Amino acid sequence: MKTGYQKYKTTSIQSASREKLLLMMYEGAIKFTKLALQAIEEKKIADRGVNIGRAYDIIMELNNTLDHKVGGDISKNLEQLYMFMTEQLTKANLSGDPKPLRDVLKLLETLYDGWAKAVEALKKNQGEKVG
Repeated sequence: MKTGYQKYKTTSIQSASREKLLLMMYEGAIKFTKLALQAIEEKKIADRGVNIGRAYDIIMELNNTLDHKVGGDISKNLEQLYMFMTEQLTKANLSGDPKPLRDVLKLLETLYDGWAKAVEALKKNQGEKVG
């Protein structure tokens, strides 16, 4: 049986716009990358693996949703960034080295900021609330 929070979360995801979903995915990837970094600091190998796996899955989903017909060079560049990030996550998971995770976190936060600004601009141009 779902709790009230789980129902709310499911409803908010189902009713979110594509733009909001994109931002939510980035937020999740950032959160799990930070949790993996914390797990490395605390020497919690299992937690490191679980959180890296979650970040990895989100980044792969972001990659899978790229539309190369519409996105052109931007989607190709994003695909290269996503592939780089998944390689870094794998490296961090195997080695326990926090540096690849920090690199991924920096990229995710930069991309998130860029998308957030684009969504804001889109909302202003459309004159309506997105998400």
